[in-house]
Amino acid sequence: MNKAKPFCISKHLVWRAYELVKKKKGAAGVDGQTIEKFDEDLKDNLYRIWNRMSSGSYFPPPVKAVEIPKKDGRMRKLGIPTISDRIAQTVVKLILEPKIDPIFHDDSYGYRPKKSAHQAIGVARKRCWEFNWVIDLDIKGFFDNLDHDLLMKALKHHTDDPWVLLYVERWLQCPIQEVNGEILKRSMGTPQGGVISPLLANLFLHYAFDVWIQRVKPEVKFERYADDVVIHCKSLYMAQEILRLLKERMEECRLQLHPEKTKIVYCKDSRRYFGEGFPCEFDFLGFTFKRRTARNRDGRLFDSFLPAISKTSRKKISEEIRSWRIGRSSDLSLSDISKMYNAKLRGWVNYFSAFHPSALSLLRQQWRELLILWALRKYKRFKKVRTRASIWLCEVRRREPGLFAL
Repeated sequence: MNKAKPFCISKHLVWRAYELVKKKKGAAGVDGQTIEKFDEDLKDNLYRIWNRMSSGSYFPPPVKAVEIPKKDGRMRKLGIPTISDRIAQTVVKLILEPKIDPIFHDDSYGYRPKKSAHQAIGVARKRCWEFNWVIDLDIKGFFDNLDHDLLMKALKHHTDDPWVLLYVERWLQCPIQEVNGEILKRSMGTPQGGVISPLLANLFLHYAFDVWIQRVKPEVKFERYADDVVIHCKSLYMAQEILRLLKERMEECRLQLHPEKTKIVYCKDSRRYFGEGFPCEFDFLGFTFKRRTARNRDGRLFDSFLPAISKTSRKKISEEIRSWRIGRSSDLSLSDISKMYNAKLRGWVNYFSAFHPSALSLLRQQWRELLILWALRKYKRFKKVRTRASIWLCEVRRREPGLFAL
């Protein structure tokens, strides 16, 4: 620790931050520097970050704008920091998270240690059996419209470290570099893609939503994953009242509910027949909750309100699989295809098979058909007879069950 510096930041802390950033990898920022390039001059690069942060002279470069498709077909803008800035943000996160995370609500699941999307979905499933009504909450452009003054006010309740407050404020005000190279200043919001952004978003919504709803309606249950929120209500009247109060609360916090995406949903199943005129399904974290056929412990079929992979998620995965053009890759072996794509397939299967795994059958069939097409084009011995290729593929799968996850 260098006492000559105005801010006491440990070099070991910077090293820990670097290790976490390297582990997650990630794309280059506006400077084009990858983690491999950063490692070529590792000692000097880390020293430079520590020296500037310790002296108060660290100013983050603009974040790089990257557009990715949203589930509604529109584009979502991410802000990708440079490798150095990711390390600097991680330094602050390592200081802030142990102070802030313990105060968060148990039903806040997004981007938190020992919390997961599967936990949120599992709790939501159970509560949909207990409560007849759900508010599917959507905050319009939350990350783009988050108010800086309110956020800093909340942050100051939990830390008085001047360097933490200084750098958080600089990151909030950091400009964004558009795809065409234009630099845009920001007066609100926190860019999705930043290391510190999820923690700041959770802090804001902890006060804007979690604490507030506990105070005004303590009987209500909810699950929140960042700005994705599901609220459970006993009656339609309660749901309507809470929705009215929520609109007022979001306006107080300088936010808006999305008028089309926010809706009241009836959890219809074999025991619940009412709810005419209201939606009977909603999406949450890539799963659609709706009435589905299930089997009880005695083996009898019944209708329950259950989550399974959403049509939007399935379509997105299907389009990506098609983009790989497996059928035209006859120069590759099955082992090559497995090495290239099985990790991605396994990730999808592990996530979406956690609830109602039979809903993945269409994707499994698509993958099987593409492999059959690949085999027909690669091996002349099948003489373009699909049945032969299908039988051969079944034998390969039996011999090597781990070759493909899907």
